Amino acid sequence: MKVAIIGGGISGLSAAFYLKKLSQDHRDDIDITIFEKDAAFGGKIQTVRRDGFVIERGPDSFLKRKPAAMNLVEDLGLSKELIENKTGQSYILKGGDLHLIPPGSVMGVPTSIHAIMETGLLSEEGKARALNDLIIPKLEPFEDISVGAFFAKRFGEELVDHLISPLLSGIYAGDIYKLSLATTLPQFVHAESEQGSLMLGLQGKAPRKRTSQFATLQSGLATLVEELVNALRELGVTLRSEIRVEKIFKLDNGYELGFSNGESAVFDQIIFAIPHHLVEALLPEADFLRRPDAAPNTSVATIAMAFDEKDVKLDREGTGFVSSRLEPKALTACTWTHMKWDHAAPEGKALLRTYVGKAGNDQVIYESDETLVNQTLQEMSDVVSISADPDFAIVSRWPEAMPQYPVGHQAWLNNIKQKLAKEYPHLHLIGASYDGVGLPDCIRQGKQLAQDLLGEAGFHA
Repeated sequence: MKVAIIGGGISGLSAAFYLKKLSQDHRDDIDITIFEKDAAFGGKIQTVRRDGFVIERGPDSFLKRKPAAMNLVEDLGLSKELIENKTGQSYILKGGDLHLIPPGSVMGVPTSIHAIMETGLLSEEGKARALNDLIIPKLEPFEDISVGAFFAKRFGEELVDHLISPLLSGIYAGDIYKLSLATTLPQFVHAESEQGSLMLGLQGKAPRKRTSQFATLQSGLATLVEELVNALRELGVTLRSEIRVEKIFKLDNGYELGFSNGESAVFDQIIFAIPHHLVEALLPEADFLRRPDAAPNTSVATIAMAFDEKDVKLDREGTGFVSSRLEPKALTACTWTHMKWDHAAPEGKALLRTYVGKAGNDQVIYESDETLVNQTLQEMSDVVSISADPDFAIVSRWPEAMPQYPVGHQAWLNNIKQKLAKEYPHLHLIGASYDGVGLPDCIRQGKQLAQDLLGEAGFHA
């Protein structure tokens, strides 16, 4: 079986790794080549190691409760590198002030009357509307609805804008009034359906005390990619960088790929592990792949700034904040990284990592580095006292990096997979565009596809 994997991010690398690892006695019967347009593999996973700092340009950690990432770390022999985040208070920035996320909240959804009545994030009218969740009937059955509309029906728009939206924006960077509930947060549908109230349905779901939910690697997440690439080479996988697939031709038995350097090659199986709009461009005749009502991917940027610890005064005990949906700032979040991760900064130093770019306002990422740093410092001035310029700053831009899952996403995904199987057999889709944006979700997709392909080929997995 000759397999081409287009895209050398974590999804494609994971698919290749598990195709080889799980094939056991048939390992030599599987010929895999990964094609990556950039010079380095790993996609958004990039770590800068400088002056004792460990700075992530893209994701900085992964959820422990989703096992795929933890399993991959173990499979690569990196378990001793694992570290957990320190827990602390988290805040929401509204009106230039930091407000504590109500205790007991689940993804911003309060689970007690006390939490609603005590928060400074809601007006008295907003609090009264939120408490209606306890008395209004459960919603009529639906196939899908936007996240924003669902929570607004239960709690009102004020709670959505100032509590739920800022927390979810850190994950999806999109408009939650367009985001699919069935795809992203189906557990809330079950809670509401069972109890007729989200507050009642979610009671007991929040951790009783602050516990570490995330993990990363001591030397940075790039270590995961580096070890994965080394393992793939040892397993006989061919990795080709700085080469772009420009054409794909369907043959009677397989596919021919045409490349940017003029080469071509034939494969039995094609795995697309790239953003969906790039798949559309490579298969222009596959009209069913297109979705005119889909929101464009959101562009985001991170600004990491290193300081002497004495020059950064944080007047709240905590690890960071997110901004209210209606806050008139480009800044969407800030993590006090040195207080969250022990390995991130050397002793006596501080590392702040800020985020800009959101649905409807993502062109800000194209401003100059100097502009983004100065704007971020200015927008943080109400809540963080900074008495000196950063020792250095690292700006990372991610154009169209955050895929959006509109209402109906799951039905659309099921439909295109069925049509691909019929019209383009042995052509597969994995990655953040389809079934989860976090590292564990991308790794899970790669591993699941590997298991499926091995099963179809009659190889023991």
